[in-house]
Formats: sequence, structure tokens, C-alpha cells
Amino acid sequence: MNEVLRDAEGATAGARIPVDGPEEMRRLGRALAALLRPGDLVLLTGELGAGKTTLTRGIGEGLGVRGAVTSPTFVIARVHPPLGDGPPLVHVDAYRLHGGLEEMEDLDLDVSLPESVVVVEWGEGRVEELSEDRLHVAIHRPLGGADGPEPGIAAGAVNGNGNGTAAGDEPEVRTVTLVGVGERWADQDLSSLVPDRLG
Repeated sequence: MNEVLRDAEGATAGARIPVDGPEEMRRLGRALAALLRPGDLVLLTGELGAGKTTLTRGIGEGLGVRGAVTSPTFVIARVHPPLGDGPPLVHVDAYRLHGGLEEMEDLDLDVSLPESVVVVEWGEGRVEELSEDRLHVAIHRPLGGADGPEPGIAAGAVNGNGNGTAAGDEPEVRTVTLVGVGERWADQDLSSLVPDRLG
């Protein structure tokens, strides 16, 4: 069941949403993309294999960008231009960057941000200074889950629809917590992003 999060004054501050498997994570990303606009900064956190790249793949699909959205670990940042009139997606993996914003300056994210949607995996504590308005997305996986590149995926196993669950394995339910910071997110109803209602 999704849950509305409220701040100390009782105002809506975000949402906590259960997500059952990689396809539902992608659907959540597509629904989230409908709320995103140029200048938005999205910070993703979660342990390895939690589903950060899967969520970003859904965001890319929802924005209608060119190129397969994959983990940018080895290139640090990848730009996906729009196929239509929407904004480009800048997908960043800050995992190997330990110097905070100083190290990120070489990526020119501050230049890209006004016209792009910038999604930063492992960005918490590193790039908040880029914008007063940002969306924090934390993906929590149940303890004891197998590490892997996608939620609920056994290494090397791919099913017929390409989602990668091994035969007999049930996808683990993740909990996705979304918290908006700043005026940009003050009036957004993040609790409406319920995966079982998404197309």
C-alpha cells in the first residue's frame, strides 16, 4: 500500500510506494517522467542491485529519449537526446566520485541542468548544491536479497520478456521513497504514482 509522507507542519512531503519487480519499477519510472520537466534534478539512492538503473530506464522511456538507458558506471555520465520535443536525459553515476561537487564540475552538470532532466545515481551527499529544487528517490530492497543488476534478477538469468527473472524466482518487492525538496515539488502529489494503476 502506498503511503503519503508529511512534514512537521502536516504538508505532503513525499510518498512511499511498494514496487513488485523490474517491470513495475520501469512503469513507475515512466509515470515519474510525466511529472519531470527541464531543470529537474533527481537523486537516486539504494544499494547495488536495488533498481536505480531500471527506474532510470523507465524515466528515459517516459521522456522519449534516444539510446538504451544502461548503467553509466564506466563513463560516469551519459546524455540521451530527445526523440521529440521533450528534454534530454542526463544519466550520471556518482558512485566512484568521492570529492562531491568539485569532482562533478568536470561533467558540466550545472550547464546541462536548465534544459535537461538530470538523474544522478549515488548522488545524495554529492550534488545537492546543483539545485535548491530536487527529488530524492530512495529504493529499499528487503535484507537478504540477491545482489544483481536488476531487482529480483538472478545473475545471467533472462526470461522470455527480457526482464531477467530466473524460473521459479519471485521478484522481490522494493519500497521506493520519493521526497521532493524545494518549491518545485511543494504541490506535486507523488503518492499518485501507484504502479498497479500505471499503463
